[in-house]
Amino acid sequence: MNHQDNLDREREVRERIAALMQAAGQARTKQITDQELQKLKTAANHLDQMLNDAEEADREALRNAAARLDRLLADIGARKNVAGDRKQRRDRKDGKD
Repeated sequence: MNHQDNLDREREVRERIAALMQAAGQARTKQITDQELQKLKTAANHLDQMLNDAEEADREALRNAAARLDRLLADIGARKNVAGDRKQRRDRKDGKD
């Protein structure tokens, strides 16, 4: 999942929460109870944690990609033949083991 997908998903979640809160606000005329407020805070914290976890996963994927690129560039700098390795890896991904 790329960064743009996460941003889109985060925006969608925020819009849904805002719509639900707006609908709940229009439907209710009484005050929210402490128990309901605590449930909302817990849900908001859970959503924040999910978003942070997704963001951390993206950062980890980027670190791994950067490390692979560094190794590839080092191999190229050392004049190693990297073309064969790249083709083998691509074939494995395509299921051509």
